[in-house]
Amino acid sequence: MFKRTKSPVEETTVAKPGGKGRPTPTRKEAEAAARARAKAPADRKATSRKEREFRAEQSKRIRQGMKEGDEKYMLPRDRGPVRRFIRDYVDARFSIVEMVIPLMIVGLILGYTRNDALRQASSLVLLATVLFVVTDMFVLRFRIRRELKRRFPEEPLKGTTYYTLTRAMQMKFMRMPKAKVKIGQALPDDYR
Repeated sequence: MFKRTKSPVEETTVAKPGGKGRPTPTRKEAEAAARARAKAPADRKATSRKEREFRAEQSKRIRQGMKEGDEKYMLPRDRGPVRRFIRDYVDARFSIVEMVIPLMIVGLILGYTRNDALRQASSLVLLATVLFVVTDMFVLRFRIRRELKRRFPEEPLKGTTYYTLTRAMQMKFMRMPKAKVKIGQALPDDYR
């Protein structure tokens, strides 16, 4: 009486062309292989050393792939043509954020002097730096959104502002994946 009517479910089983390339192991073979895997190794230190070397080699390969910009090794947040365009757009422009650390150091040094005029200059330098950074981030946000709407009209823009601003706030030599374009370089029209 109150049951939900169920629509017939179509089973979609697609056979792989060519099969898996080997016969299915018998139960006896599968159990023997499982027992062999479950046995403790004779030399635990050698085994752990091999595992450590394997992990180190694997992480080195992943790090190198990320540096080179290979999509296979990138984190999911860095993959895709939209993210690649954002990285290139941010890397191709000069940003005041790249000067923040030196300006902050100058401001701090001036703040520790005994001269009142230099202390006031230090406050002004720090305040101006913060204002320039905030203004630069707002301008960057609106420009990147306009470009994304023009180049990728069907792609959702969710998360692009955060990705853009976090990339822009990092110093250029610390960015990962590494910058592929130089400052002022023209970007390609197609990122597909």
